[in-house]
Formats: sequence, C-alpha cells, structure tokens
Amino acid sequence: MPLFSLSAPVVWLILLVFFAVLEGVTVSLSSVWFALGALAALVVSLFISNLWIQLFVFAVVSLVMLLLLRPLAAHLFQKKGFTPTNADRILGKTGIVTEAIDNLSSKGQVKVAGQVWSARSDGGAPISVGVHVTILRIEGVRVIVRPEAETAPSDVQ
Repeated sequence: MPLFSLSAPVVWLILLVFFAVLEGVTVSLSSVWFALGALAALVVSLFISNLWIQLFVFAVVSLVMLLLLRPLAAHLFQKKGFTPTNADRILGKTGIVTEAIDNLSSKGQVKVAGQVWSARSDGGAPISVGVHVTILRIEGVRVIVRPEAETAPSDVQ
C-alpha cells in the first residue's frame, strides 16, 4: 500500500509513533517536540482535510513546544550539586610523583586519592619523584599532570 493512498490521520499517527519511539530510544529530548506537533496535526486532520493547514499546525506546535519546553527541560535535568563518583573525582586534586615521569620513555606514576596512576607530564618536561602535581585530565588510563609551584614532599593521600 503506497504512502500516498494512506489517509492524513494515519500518516500523522505513523509520524507520532515514529517520533515517540525515536525519543524513547535517544532519551535526549530531541524529537518529543515533533511528536507533540504530529499529535496536534493528527487532531486537526480529523476535522480539516487541508494538508497545508495540517503542516502549518505541525510546524507551529513543534516550534512552540521547542521554544517553551526546551529551557524548562534543560533547567529540570541540569546537574545540581554534581558530585563526581568515578575517576573524574581526582581532576584538580594534588598527587605526588612515585615514579619519575618521562614522556619520552612513557614512564611515570602518581599517587592521588590513595590510588596509583600512570602519568604523563602536560608540558612534556620530566618530573622527579616526590614532586607534588596537579591532575589536569585523564587520557585513557593515564593522568596528565603539571607540577605545583614550590611544593615540598609531604604525606599526600
């Protein structure tokens, strides 16, 4: 059965289901606006057979829902008081070099928050054992560090 032989309400229902399933699969609030627009166009198509009016209703409702609900959804889903729970919790923390860091030979270790990580220097310069470093980022299984200014070795986690 070709698409053009389907009635307008059936086409809008198919689009409504498509956008709803797409939203359910992506869970990113990316197509819910179009699902609501398709629902409005479906309702209009039951009373008005003019395709241009239906398309206009679909476009306007989709746009209005996007403009009104997107900021509300972004506000509701934003991470308030975000507390890192995995490896990212060490970002910005101070560690101590336990094995000299040498990027050229891919050697070096840092102890931070009670864990030993393979490490690389941010600038590429070697860093000696006992130097306090700041964890800048994580690349794979290595931390990228930068020496702290004028620090003396002490007990770092």
